[in-house]
Amino acid sequence: QFVESGGGLVQPGGSLRLSCAASDFTWDDYAIGWFRQAPGKGREGVSCINPNGGIANVADSVKGRFIISRDNAKNTIYLQMNNLEYDDTAVYYCAAASYGCSPYASLFVFWGKGTQVTVSS
Repeated sequence: QFVESGGGLVQPGGSLRLSCAASDFTWDDYAIGWFRQAPGKGREGVSCINPNGGIANVADSVKGRFIISRDNAKNTIYLQMNNLEYDDTAVYYCAAASYGCSPYASLFVFWGKGTQVTVSS
């Protein structure tokens, strides 16, 4: 199971960097996706990174603001979030997909418990 961290309370326009870590996991074999779920809404794909570092499925709402990256040596995936907006408030999750990045959350496994991001003035 993954463990997400790095969430918190931030003002609009601020930045946060989320981390997704797991032990005893073969990172090289999986694509890793970041998802989020706002209160009263469904789970939304944010961004995904393939084993070769290729990035896919970036949500239109975060393009140009969020950057996903991976450090296989540290067994960690990051989501750098810049210029945060009120609508970015959500619980953020990471998960793995065996067959590459996909927009469908149902194809992802090893979900963590999430980390809360709250954008508020």
